Amino acid sequence: MTIETPRPGDETALRRLWKEAFGDDDLFLDGFFETAFSPHRCRCVYMDNYLAAALYWFDCSWNGKKIAYIYAVATDKAYRGRNLCRSLMENTHAHLLTHGYTGAALVPGSRELFTLYGKLGYRPFCPMEKQEICAGKTAAVLKTLTAAEFGEMRRALLPQGGILQEGVTLSYLARFTDLYEAEGCVMSLYCEEDTACFQEFLGDPEKLPGILAALGVKKGAVRLPGGKDSAMYYSPEAETPSYLGLSLG
Repeated sequence: MTIETPRPGDETALRRLWKEAFGDDDLFLDGFFETAFSPHRCRCVYMDNYLAAALYWFDCSWNGKKIAYIYAVATDKAYRGRNLCRSLMENTHAHLLTHGYTGAALVPGSRELFTLYGKLGYRPFCPMEKQEICAGKTAAVLKTLTAAEFGEMRRALLPQGGILQEGVTLSYLARFTDLYEAEGCVMSLYCEEDTACFQEFLGDPEKLPGILAALGVKKGAVRLPGGKDSAMYYSPEAETPSYLGLSLG
């Protein structure tokens, strides 16, 4: 087993692994590899020169310190059950700490994975619950935003103790969602038929019915504070963030 950054020419193998693990299409993968991918923010497990597992991360900050948002952790089906994920995560933690990161956050893809990552030292945080909102009769005024404009507004509305996600993260977000401002609110979303699916909403939830009316949809699926913890955090330090709003899965 060898764990290192991806080797030249490995994008095809990384795409194959991602598709097998998550089922995303080429259009989605184009958005990631053209906008967000960097070999310096990727670690891979090689078994006899075969790329058997990989993960990526986005640079974030919290309390003025650099942290990593770990993303798309995947193991080839033929190599599952061999603790490759544990080895990859432990190697990545050591790599991050030696490169100036003070911690790492992630969003488990299922409740079962909370147990797995808990065994690796991750602590749950960011309670969120998914709610369905119906459109109102009076439309709000919406303004489309660039990634930079969205980031500026988001910074002002970010809950205390929240992880700051900017730069490449927001450029990637803008590839597959629309970014809007309403009075005192900022949001990232995409529409499927008659439903607005919010990647993140910051602001007054009472504005949501008017926002949905402005979008011309009947309902919205949005995550709001409350309910069960949605993310996990790893750090040798005792403090834990309060909020990770942009889950990119």
